Amino acid sequence: MNSLTANKSCLAVDVSFSTEKMIVFFEDGRELSIPLEWFPKLKNATKKELEQWRFIGDGEGIHWKALDEDILVEKLLE
Repeated sequence: MNSLTANKSCLAVDVSFSTEKMIVFFEDGRELSIPLEWFPKLKNATKKELEQWRFIGDGEGIHWKALDEDILVEKLLE
C-alpha cells in the first residue's frame, strides 16, 4: 500500500496584514490567516507598528520589539 506524505513546514517566510487579519506565509506554500482579535497588542497597534516585525529562529517565531510581542508560528497551526 502506498501512502502520500506531504512535507509540511512550520517555518514562516513572510507576514502581511489586512485591517482585521495577520497572514503568515510558509516556506511550503501554505498561507494562514489569523484574526488580529486573538492578539490584543497587534489589534491595537498602528499599521507602522505591525510592519516592524522580524523573524525569530529563521521563521519559527515572529517578534515585534516596539509592541513587546512574540508569537511562536507552530502554535498558530494547532
